[in-house]
Amino acid sequence: MKYNLYQVDSFTKEIFRGNPAGVVSNADKMTEEQMQKIARELNNSETAFIIPSEDQDYDVQVRFFTPLKEVPICGHATIAAHYVRAVEGQFSERTRVYQKTGAGILPVDIAPLEDSYRITMTQGKIEFGERLEGDDLRQLIKALNIRSDDLIEEAPVQIVSTGHSKVMIGLKDYETVHAMKPDYGRLTELSGKIGCNGYYVFTFDAAEEGTLITGRMFAPAIGINEDPVTGNANGPLGAYMVKYHLTALDKNCLKFKARQGVTIDRRGIIEVEVDIRENEPETVRVSGEAVIVFKTQIEI
Repeated sequence: MKYNLYQVDSFTKEIFRGNPAGVVSNADKMTEEQMQKIARELNNSETAFIIPSEDQDYDVQVRFFTPLKEVPICGHATIAAHYVRAVEGQFSERTRVYQKTGAGILPVDIAPLEDSYRITMTQGKIEFGERLEGDDLRQLIKALNIRSDDLIEEAPVQIVSTGHSKVMIGLKDYETVHAMKPDYGRLTELSGKIGCNGYYVFTFDAAEEGTLITGRMFAPAIGINEDPVTGNANGPLGAYMVKYHLTALDKNCLKFKARQGVTIDRRGIIEVEVDIRENEPETVRVSGEAVIVFKTQIEI
């Protein structure tokens, strides 16, 4: 079989920026073992495998693999996968599709632009997990090589998920975030203890006009020391910001832009929207553009 293989940079319009993802657009005959081997070979944080629907409840299935394992959902690889589908299908009108993922069946909106597409991913169920306190918090601070007084006092260190959980860690200033040099071994060890593989460190000191957040995301336990631009970190962050009123809110919706990847020279921008109902986050969406770096075929 010959498979169409793409390298796509998400949350950017420039190649070699944003977050790279592999995409196989015709993966219906692939085995799980082949998917994992391709993800390992490409060595992106995630590779998406597109499989035609066999069910009227959804339009397409997408599976996501890191170099080490399958994960339920991935933000930037969702953007990449549906960008490729739009390019291959030459979509000319705004289209909503439903993708089956490990986090459930979720809508994706594809909007044609003048020379690109804007992809909007509705994320999964919002879940607030455990707060990290006591010894777990001390281990985290040591693993990140920061001080306890670097933390934003009103922002609890907490696990939050919209399909793939992350630990939310708010710091007071950009320079601390930018200079951070985590101990990946310690983070991996802590992941096994708390049952969460990703750590999203963010600050409101965005250092760039038009963006509210600058962040960095680390997930060494699943083979991703630092992820450049992370949809499944900034989406849960939006829900978390609403819950704890960490920024100005209107009654019905929070909208903001987040910047990520600056420290590792992979800058990208994510747009986040959170619907609010009775002062609680209800639905999270993340949006972005993408660009194809290369397309090839692989024969297996």
